Amino acid sequence: MRIGILNSGGDCPGLNAVIHGVVGAASKLGWEVVGFRDGFEGLLPDGEHVLLNPADTVGIMKLGGTILGTTNKTAFATKVGTSNLKEVAGRVIEMTKQTLASLRVEALIVVGGDGSLGTALHLFRAGVPVIGVPKTIDNDLQATAMTFGFDSAVSCVVDALDRLHTTAVSHKRVMVVEVMGRSAGWIALWGGIAGGANVILIPEIEFSLEKVAECVLEREKNGNHSTMIVVAEGCKMPDGEQVTREDGGYGPRFGGIGEVLAKRIGDMTGKEMRACTLGHLQRGGEPTSLDRILGARFGVKAVELVREENFGRMVSYQAYHVDSVPIEAAVHKLRSVDAEGEVVKTARAVGISLGD
Repeated sequence: MRIGILNSGGDCPGLNAVIHGVVGAASKLGWEVVGFRDGFEGLLPDGEHVLLNPADTVGIMKLGGTILGTTNKTAFATKVGTSNLKEVAGRVIEMTKQTLASLRVEALIVVGGDGSLGTALHLFRAGVPVIGVPKTIDNDLQATAMTFGFDSAVSCVVDALDRLHTTAVSHKRVMVVEVMGRSAGWIALWGGIAGGANVILIPEIEFSLEKVAECVLEREKNGNHSTMIVVAEGCKMPDGEQVTREDGGYGPRFGGIGEVLAKRIGDMTGKEMRACTLGHLQRGGEPTSLDRILGARFGVKAVELVREENFGRMVSYQAYHVDSVPIEAAVHKLRSVDAEGEVVKTARAVGISLGD
């Protein structure tokens, strides 16, 4: 048997671990694996592909990014902005089927976020045997408790906070650290707690500039002359403003709320402020051991689902166990932070302000 694999959408640490898991498990069954380059674009007539064997994946688990390449600008896109959907063109689906048939690929493993898995669902409904593997550093995909790449992103935030804390203390400054998180605040919440932030602002909890300023001044009164504020890029300002940098034809590109907050909180408190946006640092670099293991487990499970001919399903992680759910149960349904949940309560209990 010959199966295919592709990565689509943004890159993240752990993608190569998935490839390693797929190739290793497939080789044990005597199967061949075709890797399609640059996401779904590799399925087009002029797309590129490569035959992968275990020797090609030796040592790749520790590498960030993906050896196959990826793109989020594609003719296969089903997601426009953050919520609008569209169908994959019929001619594109037919070209995909022709490519798979010509290469004798009998099943396709798609590794991606909600947009890419939405495309995978369209292909499955059109008759392509598809298995989905969830991927996003935002950790906001429905039907899976965790996605690989999230732990690495959180580690990046923690490292940044550790470094910024020392300079904040030295200069008695307030540091505003903007992290990724378009619709969900998982990275900000986990990274902020682990990195010792004093204020954490997430999209799920409305915040008040006055409450944030009050926290800064209260700390100043108690002899703590520096404050660390972590804010998710997708947070709305109290007036409902969504801070974005550009459109680019793919919906709003979040970013810039850190600078806006620094200016306004500085004006309200008289404190010296600095803003730092981590951006794509969170998506790059070597994956943590957790993401390497989770990625490999996802890859192995994907091959198992192919062997069982259990198509149209997405690998899912729940209660420390890797299983699967229907792709349609996961796509376009984001998993948000529970504003009354245990992790938020933990943050409050240790004295972190959520700005409310």
